[in-house]
Amino acid sequence: MTKAMEAVAEEKGFAPDLAEVDSARLGEPAWLATRRKAARERFEKLGFPSPRLEEWRYTGVGPIVETPWRLDREAPGPTVRIDGDTAGVRVLRLAAALDTMSADLEASLGEIAGVETDAFAALNLALAECLVVVAIAPGAVVPSPIEILHDGAAADTVVYPRCLVLAGARSEASVVERFLGDGAYFRDAVTEIALAPGAHLSHYKVQREGPRASHVHTVAARQERDSHFASYNLAFGARLARTDIRVTLAGEGAECRLDGLFVGSGAQHLDNHTTIDHATPHGSSRELYKGILDGRARGVFHGKIVVRPHAQKTDAMQTNNNLLLSREALVNSTPALEIFADDVKCKHGSTIGQLDAAALFYLRSRGLGEAEARALLTWAFAAEVAGRVRLPAVREEIDEALGLRLAGAAEEVLR
Repeated sequence: MTKAMEAVAEEKGFAPDLAEVDSARLGEPAWLATRRKAARERFEKLGFPSPRLEEWRYTGVGPIVETPWRLDREAPGPTVRIDGDTAGVRVLRLAAALDTMSADLEASLGEIAGVETDAFAALNLALAECLVVVAIAPGAVVPSPIEILHDGAAADTVVYPRCLVLAGARSEASVVERFLGDGAYFRDAVTEIALAPGAHLSHYKVQREGPRASHVHTVAARQERDSHFASYNLAFGARLARTDIRVTLAGEGAECRLDGLFVGSGAQHLDNHTTIDHATPHGSSRELYKGILDGRARGVFHGKIVVRPHAQKTDAMQTNNNLLLSREALVNSTPALEIFADDVKCKHGSTIGQLDAAALFYLRSRGLGEAEARALLTWAFAAEVAGRVRLPAVREEIDEALGLRLAGAAEEVLR
């Protein structure tokens, strides 16, 4: 680590022994060493984000930067599993990917997520050694989901996992990233996704980490012509969790859908930032995020749709609805449109409310107890997002997580 970077880390509470990645030791090519160096330098300039920055206005990172984490170089990194036919899919660690597909990595690794304004993404690129590459061949139709598991970490450590998904032209696949684990640790993760022309990819993020974990994840997707990208961001765990999803529709006729559900209780803080960048004409995007908060939980949704000057005929819609189950729960919702073209259809909306008193009265008049009625209405609120999830295993995880949280809410009502 350079002296300047070490000073920033030390000032903010990070352990000063976070040594930089030795690209020569790992046999990395010059282009990757150059990008790592640039990421380190960018982190030095940015420092850790503070609430003075608009995008971090509602989320303080004190629990992360004030803890003297140890870098866990022994962490195994993400593991990948595919049940059934694996034809058309290659799963590679960094060294093997550099040997067999270096040109593909050079075009995407660190280029999709970028580090210009994202300190945590810069830190990840500078320090990540646990890299997994998932390459889907052109024309491949993968029937079973590709599952990437991020499981736990040693106590008081920081880990920097990174995934790169390359979806070949006209391919079809689903990728499920699960974040699990108990204990006090910090995970700074980055997932980059490149969709070639005509590719269809669904990305599921299921975050169910323990109540002492800290979690920051950047998901960045770049879409080429006529590709389709669907994101399902499901956040249930961690004491502090931040997800940044950035999608660039770089090819004409690209389509994307972003769906999200965040459910918090106790003193959790769940932050979701999304950016959909319409950079070319005839693009389409749909976004629906829902938040359910009880106890003293805090939620954040900041969604931005950008339409570039030449992105005519763009069709975009964004909705964020939030349900507060307690008087102390709070959510900050800031949908935004930045439109620089004149022939577009774009709209957005946001709501924050409590359970409908009339509906609650109706259910209770039909014999349901208050806790049961509240749980039923909450399930109905979440169902619009949950119902769009096509993978049965993920649907079961949503049902389980909602069941556990709603049971907790019911207990609070009964006390």
